[in-house]
Formats: sequence, structure tokens, C-alpha cells
Amino acid sequence: MDGQAARKGRDGMKTGKLVLTIAVSVAFLVLSAVLSQGIVMSLLAMAGVPAWLYHIVGGLLYAVSAYLMVRLFGTKFLKTEMEAFLIPKCRIQIRWVVAAVLLPVLVSAVYLFLPGHFASDPLDAGTKAAFVTRGVFLAGLGAGFVEELLFRGLLMNAVIKKFGMAVGICAPSVLFASLHIIGMNFSLLSCVQVMIAGTMAGVMFSLIALEGGSIWNSAVVHALWNMIMIGGGMTIGTEPNGYAICSYVLDTRSFLLTGGEFGIESSVVSIIGYLVVSMAAVSALRRKKVE
Repeated sequence: MDGQAARKGRDGMKTGKLVLTIAVSVAFLVLSAVLSQGIVMSLLAMAGVPAWLYHIVGGLLYAVSAYLMVRLFGTKFLKTEMEAFLIPKCRIQIRWVVAAVLLPVLVSAVYLFLPGHFASDPLDAGTKAAFVTRGVFLAGLGAGFVEELLFRGLLMNAVIKKFGMAVGICAPSVLFASLHIIGMNFSLLSCVQVMIAGTMAGVMFSLIALEGGSIWNSAVVHALWNMIMIGGGMTIGTEPNGYAICSYVLDTRSFLLTGGEFGIESSVVSIIGYLVVSMAAVSALRRKKVE
């Protein structure tokens, strides 16, 4: 971005609108979750609908309700087309689909070479289906898409218009990280590690969205990361996961390797993964500038 474009970007949004956009982004995150997971899922549960089905409905409603809120706010209040927030029609580049698969698979593979053991409890088919649909539709498609829609779509681009590219990438990433420790009774060391890892993950998602000009690319990386790392299939940690079909329980208690109280998503192994993918996105952005 040249000097004139940068100045134009920094002057593109008034402070009041920016503050409102930040507040609205967090509010939409909460409202869409309450609507889908609180109200609707509770009603479905009361009606005796199987858990796997209301996980599917809840995850889809979570994504759709957040999208409609963002679209209404962006087009009606901010008077801005969705493309300006990197939210065009669905367009996903194959290289980010590959990255979306490789990142969690390779991080998981590192841990499977560390001392540990597999643990699982006998589960019926309905419980297994509920665990898997919870991981795929709520943690994956739901949370992955909604967080990208708000943090890398609405919020990041609003901050870029006011303060420029660097702040636009970093500030929402810090907020993204901080939301993962709010309400958690973590130690100070765990909070620091979560903030570092969460910010690095946020920067990675931001660079992916900017490189492809679409949050759909960062959403697929985010969604597949959640599905594989914290979904209902196999999880990795220091204790068996009661919401997964199978767990790989690590023998090590190294804080850097286990990620502390948050888990391996904040571990040094994951942070290295975020850095590698971020570097790939930066390299792709530089090639585009040269071309």
C-alpha cells in the first residue's frame, strides 16, 4: 500500500463508527451463539430431538444468523458492500484447502511421536454421532466461520480503514486471543501463552484472508483446525477428553508442549505451525505485489 492509499485507508472510518463496529462485532458473536446454542438447541432438546441433529441445526443457525447480522450492519449502517469486508460470494483457493488439512494433521503427528497412550470409553452410536457433529458443525463450521466473519471480515477491515494494515491485522488478533481467556480461571502463565498463541493464530488467519481477498479461505483453515484439533474424533492432551471418541493422553507435563491449561492449541508446536503458515501467506502476498 503506497502512502496516499494508506492515508486514504486511515481516514476511511470515523472513530465513533470504529468503536461501534468493535462493540457490534463482539455483540454479534454473543447474540448468534445465544440464538443458536442457547434458545434453539434448548428447544430442540426439550422436544426430544437427538443431540447429533440439534448440533447440526445449531451450527448452521450460528453461522447463518451471524452472517445476516453482519450483512445488515455493513450494508445498512456502514453503507458498505460485503466485498469491502472480504466477504464476497464463496470463493476458496485450493492452496488454502491444502494448508487447512496439513496444519492440524502435522501438528497432531508431532504429538503422536511423543510418549503417551490412547484412551477411550465404550460409547453407543448416538453418542459418537453427537460428538462428531458437535465437532464438525459447532466447533468447526459454526465457530470457524463466525469468528472469521467477525474478526477477519467486519472488524479487521474496519480497523484497516482507520489505522492502516499493520494495526488492522494485529489489533483484532489480540482481541481474538483475549476472548479465549475471558471467564477462564487460568494461571498467569497460561494466560500469557494463550495470548501469544491466539494472537499468532489471529495474524495467520488475517494474512490468509488478505492474500486471497476473502474470509472464505481463512474460514476453511479455521474450521478444519477446530474440527481436527478440538472436534469429537480424536483429541490430544494431558487428560482424556470426555467429549471425544478417543483421546491421546500425553505423558509429558512440559508447559510449552502441552499448552498449559488451554491445551495444545497454545503450545509451542502449534505456534510454530501458525508461524509457518503465516510466512507462506506473506510470501504469497509479496509475489502478488511483484506481479
